[in-house]
Amino acid sequence: MTTVEPSSQPPRTMGEWVRQRAARYGDKHALDVADVRRTYRQVDTESDRMAAGLASLGLGVGSHVCTMLKNSVESIDVWFALGKLGAVEIPVNTATRGASLQYLVDQSDAEALVVDEEYLERLAAVADDLPKLGHVVVRGEGRAVEVALPEKLALHDLSELYRDDDPPRPAIDGDDPNVIIYTSGTTGPAKGVVLSHEANLELARHTVALMGYTEHDVLYTAFPLFHINARYTSVVAALECGGSLVMDQRFSVSRFWDICRAKGVTAFNFQGALLLMLIKQPERPDDADNPVRVAFGAPVPPEIYHELIGRFGVRVAEVYGMTEVANTVENRLDSFKVGAAGREASRFEVRVVDGEDRFVPPGVAGEIVVRPKKPGIMMLEYYKMPEATVRAFRNLWFHTGDRGRLDEDGYLTFLDRMKDAIRRRGENISSWEVEKTVSAFPSVLEAAAYGVASELSEEEVMIAVVPRPGHRVDIPALLEHCVDNLPHFAVPRYVRFLDELPKTPSQRVEKYRLRTEGVTADAWDREEHGFVVRR
Repeated sequence: MTTVEPSSQPPRTMGEWVRQRAARYGDKHALDVADVRRTYRQVDTESDRMAAGLASLGLGVGSHVCTMLKNSVESIDVWFALGKLGAVEIPVNTATRGASLQYLVDQSDAEALVVDEEYLERLAAVADDLPKLGHVVVRGEGRAVEVALPEKLALHDLSELYRDDDPPRPAIDGDDPNVIIYTSGTTGPAKGVVLSHEANLELARHTVALMGYTEHDVLYTAFPLFHINARYTSVVAALECGGSLVMDQRFSVSRFWDICRAKGVTAFNFQGALLLMLIKQPERPDDADNPVRVAFGAPVPPEIYHELIGRFGVRVAEVYGMTEVANTVENRLDSFKVGAAGREASRFEVRVVDGEDRFVPPGVAGEIVVRPKKPGIMMLEYYKMPEATVRAFRNLWFHTGDRGRLDEDGYLTFLDRMKDAIRRRGENISSWEVEKTVSAFPSVLEAAAYGVASELSEEEVMIAVVPRPGHRVDIPALLEHCVDNLPHFAVPRYVRFLDELPKTPSQRVEKYRLRTEGVTADAWDREEHGFVVRR
């Protein structure tokens, strides 16, 4: 194993970084993704081979490429290969379908899509409305999938794109766009967050420092690679510290601790629902007999914090942030304050402001705003949305759209979203998109979507529906319509009928009133009625 870094300066691009990691750690085990293992050298070599294949399709610096892939070593090969080529990757949530899929691929100006074969039918349904898409690269698993795609689309087998030719090594700067990750739109279409190479690497390095990861650590995640959590605070963080990563395609609460014991996992990433699921498992005599020392994520439900430590022997660090400005606030391992999100990270300034952007004193609630203390560590822009970009950065602060308050010691308490989004099991859901889909159902006049409390932390999706005069809404048929047009996690759990929605004099829906009422006695619960959402 080589022990000398090739340069005292940390790499500023993903390609440089992958090569540097391979030069330093060579044949050390790096990845175990769905039980397929790779060394550091193989990570570099296989992503080079994939880069050569993608380059043969004419993809290179500035090319936009959508990826719609489950967690796999091939998905990591494609991710790193695109970074080496200077292409811009657009990871697409694998639950996306219908109009949402058409919008993301088209709005992002993607000229190629790398996709698991099981999602080809979804592509076929919208392919005629994707004039800029030219290449479809399919990752197959030996299934017989026959889908008719337009002749204008060139179809390729991903396995055949691993080439032994030398890949291009273009001049790329750390400030260049590396990825566009779409966040849920709140009052309009989803916005593409453009992140640079350096922003992504800096997030990983900061996570390593926050958690104290070393080359002896084994990180675990089952979160998907279309979110920054799995990408930069798991995969890149594991390789940055010289450790290794275990990644599954799905989280199994019943097998989790046995997996950790079998594979020597020392750290894992979480969201609030995951921690609650672990706590709700039947207690075992060996609960504390595990190799895990730390966990990273958000939020930590305050009522389980001490039980989590006492029962499993795991210390936790909590962070607050978003795709645009990740890890701006941190509740550190050595200074954790239960119920708070933490204090501002070393990389950011964090304040709370009133409606006129004036700072408010400690204890007073307002909008959370942040700005970086160094260049290149947050988003570059919202893709092709200059007005939204300027609006978010008004008065030289990034406006999160979240409401909170700071205490005298600088700890931030997150209160709620000022923006109209729903957070369910780690996914941000656009209420605008849910409402648009529900309102398109023939017997619906209008609808309001909002979040209500969930027994698994965060929220469940609820809709208040006003039927068209003289019509009856068939709820199972309405939900089937939602299944066909929304990601599975966005399909409403609760349906409530109203004669009219509560509105302001300017005719804006007063959702705060609906949220306050919560799950009412007249609400229809799809889980109680046995309605199963297809994935």
